[in-house]
Amino acid sequence: MKINILLLSFLLLITGCSTTVPVKVKFPDVPTEFLKKCPQLQKLNDEPKMSDITKTVTANYNTYYECAVKNDAWIEWYQIQKNIFESVK
Repeated sequence: MKINILLLSFLLLITGCSTTVPVKVKFPDVPTEFLKKCPQLQKLNDEPKMSDITKTVTANYNTYYECAVKNDAWIEWYQIQKNIFESVK
């Protein structure tokens, strides 16, 4: 009798965990804190010297390409992770 009750309760526990509704998990969207814009580029004074122009162009070049590399790498990482997530069944 105890075995029958134990077996019946075990069957109820197992069937209670099953579902007939398919579970669809969605890949998370990009958090808003990762959607930061790149910093503003430097502007020249009203009457710049040639050395100021060179420094500003160099700083702007570095700022732009540093931001572009970070953004491209993050986008590539996110797309790879999303493809991996969607390929797992």
